[in-house]
Amino acid sequence: MSQRTDRLRRQLILGLFRKFHLPRLANRLSAQQALALFNFFNGGLSIGLIAIIALITREAFIFPSLGATAFILFYIPMSEAAAPRNVFSGHLTGALCGWSSLALFGLTDAPSALSSGMDWPHAFSAALSMGLATSAMVLLKVVHPPAAATSLIVSLGLMPQLNQIPVLMTGVVVLLC
Repeated sequence: MSQRTDRLRRQLILGLFRKFHLPRLANRLSAQQALALFNFFNGGLSIGLIAIIALITREAFIFPSLGATAFILFYIPMSEAAAPRNVFSGHLTGALCGWSSLALFGLTDAPSALSSGMDWPHAFSAALSMGLATSAMVLLKVVHPPAAATSLIVSLGLMPQLNQIPVLMTGVVVLLC
């Protein structure tokens, strides 16, 4: 990580501490401690909020790759991978590539690979979804690494229905907000 990036990150975090009237805390913490505290609260609160929404609605608003997205958003917020366009479009690309692969292999009504065990159709679905998702993100210039995991989540049958993708994307939007 460059010194310029570290300096910008520290300025961002110190500015947030001042905004919330915590200047003493900002002065007592090292840059690494401040960043860890920043990630603890923001990562925990954002994922916690999405989990509460999922509990209340009984919908799958939360899924594993959102954790990696939260980490990127709060640890390297100025990176290309943290750009809202990349986060949203990357997850949408991953989800659609995952569902397309699942459908191509006739697995939309099959049990997930995690519940029934890995079989050849799920293996091919996973491989195809990863290839499609990563190449599409590169071609569309919306690279967001956690979205590759989203393609696997869908292609392995954990979210096999097309109508689950808008729910998944709502979780992404809540995290971005």
